[in-house]
Amino acid sequence: MPKSNDAYIAGFLDGDGSIMAQIIKKNDYRFGFQIRTSIVFYQKQGKESFMNWLKNQLHYGYIRKRKDGMTEYAIVGFKEVEEILKRFHSHLILKKELASLVLKIVQMPKKPTVKQFLANCEMVDRSAMFNYSKKRKIRTQQVKEYLAKNNLISP
Repeated sequence: MPKSNDAYIAGFLDGDGSIMAQIIKKNDYRFGFQIRTSIVFYQKQGKESFMNWLKNQLHYGYIRKRKDGMTEYAIVGFKEVEEILKRFHSHLILKKELASLVLKIVQMPKKPTVKQFLANCEMVDRSAMFNYSKKRKIRTQQVKEYLAKNNLISP
């Protein structure tokens, strides 16, 4: 793919995309929570050919039509998000600082210690400053309370 496409896609991510890190409740996970990273591109329905082109360029993720008339192209997962952010980081402007923070988050070891997991949760909390989500409910404090209640850390 031409390098000019990289700059174009990074610009699209800067303007009509999101880079997110979230703490998700997962009872079957060791610490009761999962950190999820994602990149999502948004476009009005009717531009599916563009979203398909984008997916062909990036090779990951899925496209879905929302009920509100928007189309989302989402890429989820540490490995996938890391690869995409490394590829476009130098071209980002508006989301460069957020991308740098998410690149640190995805460096979490496969089997982190409680301390490492909580440090990553704190970075997830910091990443929220860059996004406008009103639905965000789980923060590091809730993770600490859960870990203490389940004797995984001392209060």
